[in-house]
Amino acid sequence: MKLLFFCILLTAVISSAELTYPIVDTGQTVYYDDQSEIRAPSKGRAFYGQDAQHNGNQPSYTDNDDGTVSDNVTGLMWVQNPSRTLSTFDDAVDDASTCQIGGYNDWRLPTIKELYSLMLFSGETGRSADSSTPYLDTEAFDFFYGDAIGQNRFIDVQCWTATEYISTTMGGNPTVFGVNFADGRIKGYPRVSPRGENKLVVRYVRGNPDYGQNIFKENGDGTVTDEATGLMWQQSNSGEGLNWEDALATADHLELAGYNDWRLPNAKELQSLLDYSSIPAIDLSFFKMSDEEAWYWSSTTHLDGPPDRRGQAAVYVAFGKATGWMKMPPWSQDAKLIDVHGAGAQRSDPKSGDPEKFPQGRGPQGDVIRIFNSVRCVRDVN
Repeated sequence: MKLLFFCILLTAVISSAELTYPIVDTGQTVYYDDQSEIRAPSKGRAFYGQDAQHNGNQPSYTDNDDGTVSDNVTGLMWVQNPSRTLSTFDDAVDDASTCQIGGYNDWRLPTIKELYSLMLFSGETGRSADSSTPYLDTEAFDFFYGDAIGQNRFIDVQCWTATEYISTTMGGNPTVFGVNFADGRIKGYPRVSPRGENKLVVRYVRGNPDYGQNIFKENGDGTVTDEATGLMWQQSNSGEGLNWEDALATADHLELAGYNDWRLPNAKELQSLLDYSSIPAIDLSFFKMSDEEAWYWSSTTHLDGPPDRRGQAAVYVAFGKATGWMKMPPWSQDAKLIDVHGAGAQRSDPKSGDPEKFPQGRGPQGDVIRIFNSVRCVRDVN
């Protein structure tokens, strides 16, 4: 019996080590209903199955004492200090070849999936830097808010990635995806703004060239396995038009392909499914999507907004276009519904409520508020 247990344990360790795209946990450990913090819900009760109830690969970093940080889960190595001088996209790409930090000369601008691996949803966005917590491990990495470098808003510290959007945003602007560790979002950022070429923060990466590359296998039973991440996905939607509580319950009650341990994916698991080379941003040769403009709920609470709303929003990923109501041109009287952040953006919605109370969306880009989103469930292969 001891030998059998040892063999099972050894197999699990080897399988984990062989993953080329292991997903780092979000770091969320607190439980919420649709209004505020709660005690851990038990199975079968409302709000069971949320992010904090599933512990994945816990974040683990090593400070190399040479200006670099190694991610012990992903195999990626990062520049510890982000640039304090903002760069255009072209400069961000080109300057990687001149970076010599840590004595290495193979630095690159990270893809959206590489950079998002650092996101931690233990972060919070308040009214100011003093009332906020970054969505990043600040014991391992240096971080600053936008007001420290002269930006108008403290949350303006968006980071470039190497992932260009195959379409356009904001009424026709070529766009590149970026990550914001100040407000916990992925958005597409136009390469050119009304003030000229857009300039964002840069943080370079090296190592594990396979990170972010999915290896899908259709199982013939309504499921798809990603051999790169070790996750098994539901091939079709499990539900549409659901609020967050119902989304969690749908996943908890799902029985499919002989498995009953399905769950609503956390934000980083769900983002791993994205295919940024297509719209909708999913590989339709493996997955089925009934609504090509679908947005999918995650199990992750987004601690964004004033204290009285903290815990009332959850992360969703836009597999279809991330739309918003914008006045185009800005001096016009009527707002138009356009793609403002791109298919593959990660934003958040209220967990419950009436979307008709947000006829022009919310936020500076008029983000559409749907509340009733889609569900695609996941489970661990091992």
